[in-house]
Amino acid sequence: MILPALLFGSLLGLLYGALFHLWKGGSPLRLLGDLVLGWAGFWGGHLLGVFLAWRWDRVGMLHFWMGSAAAAAFLLAGHFLSQPPQSSD
Repeated sequence: MILPALLFGSLLGLLYGALFHLWKGGSPLRLLGDLVLGWAGFWGGHLLGVFLAWRWDRVGMLHFWMGSAAAAAFLLAGHFLSQPPQSSD
């Protein structure tokens, strides 16, 4: 992978995390978690696209749609898993 694709993919993952945090809000620690989840989700999705050898979702060298969908899934899962448990009162 060439450096521009690596930088663009990393920026996309961080952008997804920042936009999700802007939407849901939270503490600075939550922002850090959202950035990490967006970044990890994007690259996890990209690697899944590479592993499956899909060609239809590529933008340059990046599996854009698979990375974007995985970033959204990581962010939503992280949000719901970090919620405090509901009391039954």
